[in-house]
Amino acid sequence: MAFLEQGTAPFTALKWFGTLTGVIGALVLALNIPVSGWGWVLFGISSSCWAIAGAVMRDYSLVVLQSAFLIVDVIGIWRWLII
Repeated sequence: MAFLEQGTAPFTALKWFGTLTGVIGALVLALNIPVSGWGWVLFGISSSCWAIAGAVMRDYSLVVLQSAFLIVDVIGIWRWLII
């Protein structure tokens, strides 16, 4: 996984993608529009990106936080999009 080392363009892109999907996910949910359930999917993508980034940076508190958020995101996907 050398392409995801800190300071590389792919690593920076991963972090920005995680940030962007998190912000858009929050906005979609806050708007409470018919597609709001997809905000949970965006949150899940964001949490996954940041958990990976945390692992690369060896910031295990970030990995734990984002893993917990990912569990919450899966619950949101289940409740908003599946049932």
